[in-house]
Amino acid sequence: MNDFAGKVGLVTGGTSGFGAAIAKAFAARGGAVLLTGRDSGRGAAVERAIAEAGGRAVFVPGDVADPALCERLIAEAVRRLGRLDVLVNCAGIVHLGTAEATTTEAWRQVMAVNADAPFYLSRAAIPVFRRQGGGAIVNIASELALVGQPGYAAYCASKGALLQLTRVMALDHAREGIRVNALCAGGCDTPMLYEEFRQAGVDPAAGLPFARDIIPMGRLGRAEEIAQAALFLASDAAAFVTGAAFAVDGGNTAGGFIAGAAAAKSARA
Repeated sequence: MNDFAGKVGLVTGGTSGFGAAIAKAFAARGGAVLLTGRDSGRGAAVERAIAEAGGRAVFVPGDVADPALCERLIAEAVRRLGRLDVLVNCAGIVHLGTAEATTTEAWRQVMAVNADAPFYLSRAAIPVFRRQGGGAIVNIASELALVGQPGYAAYCASKGALLQLTRVMALDHAREGIRVNALCAGGCDTPMLYEEFRQAGVDPAAGLPFARDIIPMGRLGRAEEIAQAALFLASDAAAFVTGAAFAVDGGNTAGGFIAGAAAAKSARA
């Protein structure tokens, strides 16, 4: 497929996990991509991998919690790659804790990356899209934007905010050819899952089987699967899709995690 030929995408959190997979898949389908993230070494490696595969990529290091960087990234995409057609807000962090146990610093950090940054980036991208006659924003939310989970107060709140921002922007700009959708990703084998284990004090050897078992499909997702779903939302194949909360979660939210737990129990019986 070469359906993104001549198009430019910006992917935040592009140094690992979902973001790296999305950046690579976008370039493989003909698009040029600007990716960003805090880890310069990993970012350079993704940029190099895309170039070695025949794609075009530019890595700009930085922390999207900085509003000034968000503004600059949009300008850099246009300056260095000529235009901007797709914005994928993928950068995200997780902090485990109840509301009572979550510090002000942790709350603000999670909100800054998961909710504020997509707002700043989208705000800067929309005028560019309008001048070009359209564009697509894909916000990588979470199944926890759709259902709650104990001990994830800041994370659930941030992803819920991102989903509502998605819906409002979709309505505000639907007549301008600007589509805005949220991809609500479920449990996947990515660095963030291992960060959750670390914060919970769980050995991955014990945590991984449990994480798989509670998913109705009986397995974790892969970053590449999330990437393909994100690119569908960004592509012309989704031309009539805007304001959607697109769950890619192995069936978790279909039963609010209950179906997966029941299936796992039945399999063990």
